[in-house]
Amino acid sequence: MEGQVLDAYATFKARYGAPRIADELKALGIPCSTNYVADILQRQGLKARNGKAFNYGSHALTMHNVADNLLWRDFGATRPNKKWTTDITYIWVKDQWLYLATVMDLYSRSIVGWSLDTSMTEKLVTDALSMAFSRREIEPGLIVHSDRGVQYRSQKYIDYMQRNNARPSMSRKGNCWDNAPMESFFSRLKVELIYAEQYDSIQSARSSIFEYIEVFYNRLRRHSANGNISPAEFERNAALAA
Repeated sequence: MEGQVLDAYATFKARYGAPRIADELKALGIPCSTNYVADILQRQGLKARNGKAFNYGSHALTMHNVADNLLWRDFGATRPNKKWTTDITYIWVKDQWLYLATVMDLYSRSIVGWSLDTSMTEKLVTDALSMAFSRREIEPGLIVHSDRGVQYRSQKYIDYMQRNNARPSMSRKGNCWDNAPMESFFSRLKVELIYAEQYDSIQSARSSIFEYIEVFYNRLRRHSANGNISPAEFERNAALAA
């Protein structure tokens, strides 16, 4: 239970305190009380961003390399590899955090690249993007949308993207709905996989996430944005109709 509380705290990026975290977990079928969640947060020294004791200064970022928002919540795409979106989520494994970076093609909602690591670095997001570039045929002008996280604003990451003829796009400050499809994917991942498991090693988490993304989500899971068929089937049907 402690891992699920910490995971929810990280998922909502310190925006939720004990009452809302308890509500989120109960909505997922995980029984808990506000007091129980509050005790865990207190032991970990965690506060919500809107709490009076939250020290925002230590979390503030100097906003350099901020790209324009090229999507403006237009999450539709007329063909593959025209608009991608990417983000990072947190996964609690035994006694440490794992960080999962994913890249989604908005055309079919397919996860075209992903990377898992014990540190949330520029390498994590670059590895996910590198997998996506290796799998897809990229045309100049591809939009790669993210939030304003420091990893996505690193010069090496931006240079790597632009060398591959892609353009960076970033959400407005603190606006998670500017990246809603990826937020939705992470929510489904947590509900359908992470919260149901008790990983005892990094390798078991990696194997489980591989199966979820590569076998279930991309190839089998029906998606309402695709007319209730999987991303793989959606792309196959579109290719046959072309």
